[in-house]
This record gives sequence, C-alpha cells and structure tokens, in this order.
Amino acid sequence: MREDIAFEGSYGGDNSKITDASHLECKICWYVYKPEQGDDYWHIPAGTPFSQLPEHWTCPECDGNKNDFMVVDA
Repeated sequence: MREDIAFEGSYGGDNSKITDASHLECKICWYVYKPEQGDDYWHIPAGTPFSQLPEHWTCPECDGNKNDFMVVDA
C-alpha cells in the first residue's frame, strides 16, 4: 500500500487537522477514540488528546494504524 495516498478526512499524522477534543474513528472497525475517555487497553489516561498518543499506539479493537484514523469532529 502506498503511504502517500490517504482518504479524504483521514488523520494521516497531520495534527493541524484536529484539536485536543477531536474524536477520531478507525477506518477498519469503526472504534472511536474519545480523549475524554482515554484508552484502557493501552493504559492511556482520560484527557489525552489523539495527537499525544504514542507513535506505537494502534486501535485497541483491531490493531489499525494510528495514522489511518478518520477525523469525526475537529
């Protein structure tokens, strides 16, 4: 898969597309990361913005790549 091609609305690692309160959705399984809830699977505390998730973070439901998440609300 080519890394330079992205779906419209995808995060793609571009923090300018989101705010600290943005919700992002996995394009594979539709899991929604909500900063106000954090992520129990990866031990990410509530209040952690998507932009601050570690580089190794993947979807806790399907292991989808962080950069492939879609912006639900900015």
